[in-house]
Formats: sequence, C-alpha cells, structure tokens
Amino acid sequence: QVQLVESGGGLVQPGGSLRLSCAASGSIQSIVGMGWYRQAPGKQRELVATITTSGSTNYVDSIKGRFSISRDDANETVYLQMNSMKLEDTAVYYCHANLGIRGFSWGQGTQVTVSS
Repeated sequence: QVQLVESGGGLVQPGGSLRLSCAASGSIQSIVGMGWYRQAPGKQRELVATITTSGSTNYVDSIKGRFSISRDDANETVYLQMNSMKLEDTAVYYCHANLGIRGFSWGQGTQVTVSS
C-alpha cells in the first residue's frame, strides 16, 4: 500500500500562486508515476498533471504554462506549483499514484480556492 498526504492548499487571489505538496509513504517502490487531479463543485474529477519515475511530464491544456509538476525523490514528494491562478482553478486537488498492476492510490484532497 502507498499512502499519500497532500498539503499546501488554501485561499489565493486571482493571479497569485500556491504550491501543493504530496508526500508518499509505504510501498513507494511500486509507484510508476504520480499526478494531480482536481474536482470543482458540480464537475467530474479531471487530470491536471502527471510525472513519471523518469521525470516525463504531462499537463492538461487549461493549465499549460501556468502550473508545473515536479518531484523530489529524496523526500518522496511530488509538488504542483500553480502560478497565474484563475477563478476556475478553484477545486479540491487530489494527489494520485499509479502503482502499475497494483492499481492506484489517492490522497485525501486539499482545497484550493481562488477568490478576490
């Protein structure tokens, strides 16, 4: 099993920045990739960004150029740097780990609110 704990959410004004962190523990050797999803009120959960163990990244079009995903293998942590934030970025952000044949793990979610 892999446990994921997110932190760093909060309230930010439009145009501002936040950095989310996701600390992984447990059977981390089974992780083949990690990512961030988000779910806004009344909407389905959507993929935001992913990063593989080799460092390859992928982003949803709506956040390209504004968000950046990175990883710190020494601390088993994945980050999501969010810049130039917009009202529509408001959502609960979830950390996700792809465990290959073992399935997936999810964090508990952290609220991000963009409001003036």
